[in-house]
Amino acid sequence: MSPQQVHHEIPMTDHLFHEGVVDTRHGPILYLDDVSVSFDGFKALNNLSLVIDAGELRCMIGPNGAGKTTLMDVITGKTRPDSGTVFFGQTIDLLEMDEPDIAQAGICRKFQKPSVFDALSVFENLELALKANKGAWATLFHRLNGEQRDKIHHIIETIGLKANYQQRAGILSHGQKQWLEIGMLLMQEPKVMLVDEPIAGMTHQEVERTAELLLSLQGERSIIVVEHDMEFVRSIATKVTVLHEGAVLTEGTMSEVQNDPRVIQVYLGG
Repeated sequence: MSPQQVHHEIPMTDHLFHEGVVDTRHGPILYLDDVSVSFDGFKALNNLSLVIDAGELRCMIGPNGAGKTTLMDVITGKTRPDSGTVFFGQTIDLLEMDEPDIAQAGICRKFQKPSVFDALSVFENLELALKANKGAWATLFHRLNGEQRDKIHHIIETIGLKANYQQRAGILSHGQKQWLEIGMLLMQEPKVMLVDEPIAGMTHQEVERTAELLLSLQGERSIIVVEHDMEFVRSIATKVTVLHEGAVLTEGTMSEVQNDPRVIQVYLGG
């Protein structure tokens, strides 16, 4: 049953649309159906359908050009599909929203290269990212209340930067900057996090810590991780989606997709 069908069957009073409410009573928090995107005749997405459940950690793999980045662009509103359906929960049509509105609704994206304020401390970076933010610099000079301060310290603990909270972000290691940016997303209380190649350039210890961090975050929010490192994917994935030529080739456990002859042929080089 599609979200559109559910939308007509549930009385309007049962799912009032306002900020902070995402109806996932019927399971999926993200629902994409028959989505196609073309660039100068090249089909970056080709009738792609995908369902992500609430609280799920899903890994996306696939060769270059498989459509991973375009898929994230569609979900976040950066790219408009030529056709198809994209719903957030049962009732929120993402194709009717722009990028800022989608982010405000609770879908946040972390790009491969960390984007933090190098001159500010870890604490100040997180302060800037407060969901109540009405302007970055206004927030920085606004006096925090106890609840906000507690929230920042909780996130600092979560991302493992308690010993670094007063340090300038510019002197953190690459891995620590990645964790800080994940923390900045968490400050915005996302319901869905899109994370692009989070372990690129990390040390082995940082990779292990990143796996622990992402696993600790699932459940309260849905997380989609795009990654090329198969060992890392194996360490965190319950379910893996393999993209190929703009469509879903197969889905399953890491073991299942690695042993799928189609995956071996197009991606794993067998």
